[in-house]
Amino acid sequence: MRTLTLLRHAKSGWDDPVARDFDRALNDRGMRAARRVGRYMRDAGLAFDHVVSSPAVRCVDTLDGLWEGYGRTLHPVWDRRIYLASGATLLDVVHEAPEGAHRILMCGHNPGLEDLVLALVADEAGEPLRADIEEKFPTSSVAELRFAADRWADVIANSGHLERFVRPRDLDASLGPDDS
Repeated sequence: MRTLTLLRHAKSGWDDPVARDFDRALNDRGMRAARRVGRYMRDAGLAFDHVVSSPAVRCVDTLDGLWEGYGRTLHPVWDRRIYLASGATLLDVVHEAPEGAHRILMCGHNPGLEDLVLALVADEAGEPLRADIEEKFPTSSVAELRFAADRWADVIANSGHLERFVRPRDLDASLGPDDS
């Protein structure tokens, strides 16, 4: 059994001008959401034996906030391929994960994360959370997928089961979308 947990980076700030998109940091609400999601992961007993992330500043900041809420720091492998990657590229990263790792956390960006979930989880009645992801995979959201695969290289389209999909607003209404 393999478990892949996908975390979209927290809400970043557009008000602070930066020369490159890669360098955009989180805004205050994004940092609050990252900490809250970390507490949720801790309380839900989510554990990881491998963490891989985009090295974009907003992913680094998201994981920093997540660790605060989670109560411990895990040390990610920074993989530049995850930055603004397609679902297919993200699947390549999954296929290359260490075989000794059975529970992976990947922090990245949309639309790649959403596309990866939609490719890995079959569109059928037994997957009601899939429709929520198809509608929107908001910032700081967590999707947990399980696979009956012996190796990460065996993870293929429609082979996953979506165990959970949690948005920050599910944990704290103040972290939901603006009403404006």
